[in-house]
Amino acid sequence: MTSTIRHTSKDVRYIVITGGVASSLGKGILASSLGLLLQSRGFRVTIQKFDPYLNVDPGTMNPYEHGECFVTEDGAETDLDLGHYERFLGQKTSRANNITAGDIYYKLLHRERSGDFLGQTVQVIPHLTDAIKQRMYDLGQSGAYDLVLVEVGGCVGDIESLPFVEAMRQVRLEVKASHVVFLHLTLVPYLESAGELKTKPTQQSVKALLSLGIQPDILLCRSSHALPRSIREKIALHCNIPMTHVVAAQDVHLIYDVPLRMRKEKLDERVLSKLKLPYKTPPKLDEWKAFVSRLRAPVDEVTIGLVGKYTRLQDAYLSIQEALCHAGAHQECKVKILWISAHELVEEQVAQRLGTCHGILVAPGFGERGVKGKLAAVGHARQNNIPFLGICLGMQCAVVEFARHVLKRTAAASTEINPNTKHPVIALMAEQKKATSKGGSMRLGAYHCQIRKNTKAHHLYGTQKVAERHRHRYEFNNTYLREFEEAGMCIAGTNPDSGLVELIELSNHPFFIGCQFHPEYRSWALRPHPLFTHFIKASLHYATHAPLKKTTVV
Repeated sequence: MTSTIRHTSKDVRYIVITGGVASSLGKGILASSLGLLLQSRGFRVTIQKFDPYLNVDPGTMNPYEHGECFVTEDGAETDLDLGHYERFLGQKTSRANNITAGDIYYKLLHRERSGDFLGQTVQVIPHLTDAIKQRMYDLGQSGAYDLVLVEVGGCVGDIESLPFVEAMRQVRLEVKASHVVFLHLTLVPYLESAGELKTKPTQQSVKALLSLGIQPDILLCRSSHALPRSIREKIALHCNIPMTHVVAAQDVHLIYDVPLRMRKEKLDERVLSKLKLPYKTPPKLDEWKAFVSRLRAPVDEVTIGLVGKYTRLQDAYLSIQEALCHAGAHQECKVKILWISAHELVEEQVAQRLGTCHGILVAPGFGERGVKGKLAAVGHARQNNIPFLGICLGMQCAVVEFARHVLKRTAAASTEINPNTKHPVIALMAEQKKATSKGGSMRLGAYHCQIRKNTKAHHLYGTQKVAERHRHRYEFNNTYLREFEEAGMCIAGTNPDSGLVELIELSNHPFFIGCQFHPEYRSWALRPHPLFTHFIKASLHYATHAPLKKTTVV
């Protein structure tokens, strides 16, 4: 049976990263770190993630199931690793950067139903593996990149990962030998009872990979301890690679340290050598080193109360955590996050629970659970002049709280929470009323926001027109717009096409801003988002000039 795949450009190189032994070893961070090192040498780099699960995308998954759903500029709901790719490389990703098994099968079966295969039996090989490779080759053929890093999700040996591993085996046959390199991430555990590192899991993982037809070129060995030469030699002997290609990926406290650790291990040099590309000139990392230095040695410290629905799994708010980290580095301060479960936060305890906070961030979410706690946190920040940032549902809660306590419309609510409310200050978007599918049907991706002159938002952004990423179904009900503005809430930004309220702020408050969009998706390590930067700046000012008092929300 012949393959119909369109082969890749002659110039682009591929770096395939697989994993074994256990999940969550950090393939995404290591891929991002290697990408940064290669980019800092002048190469045009992108990273693609293959996820083996059967969901078409993670958009309908509970955050406790999958962690954060990261949204790209073009509106794709993707794996959280794409956030790492963007934050490290400082460049946008798209739906082409995250491919799931569900997406591959969905499109393949649609083609079969449309008669594209002209009566052929549709099989895993070659049809499914060709479809996987084609998505990888498409990035290479775009002409935009010199190097495409490909992260294969899951672990070698998992049944759902087999088609992806097989596709990568075929890549080695189709692409010039010097144009593809295989990295394999494994675990070298330290047994406290024995007092030594154990190499057997790595040996077994490589053996499983070899049984599938792939010999790794470089091993990345994750461990809590340094790898002595004797351990590296043992791994090299049993895994058929030079000792110099056994790279230690030792645990670090700061993920932004990983590129510098990988540079010390000469990972970028090993990869470029295998790809027959120049590597003698060292990468330019001065700006990155300065960023890491500020993170390691902060001058000040602030505590931010993050009030959310999914605080039991902090990966649910990963981009927000990192955006606060970036902003803290910019302000030379350590940002300590106080995780507050919105579901457990009651109005009578809000002053006590948030009493040590210098700033309050009410996080995004869906559904009724935890909304009362979010409203209480908003009221506490508003009445006590504590810096406040509300994102998506956080902004909507700020609108509802203001309506109830300033406009005195005590029945005000979002129709998401109370469909029969007398005052639907937050309502379902008109375009969403026609949506029948849950997956991929929200307002997603980048939309323009026109910022009003002489507002705080205008001062923070330094411009009147921005584009920010969205992920929501409900919006500010413009029927109430004039009433809010007359009472002191400033509509600081709107979408020029739909009139959707994008930004709200209180002019009589030191820092009280809500945004319908998700600014955290556009915060990068070396380019922090202005809303987060100024939120941390305001929180620092509050910590210095406003003694914390335990107050009671009226």
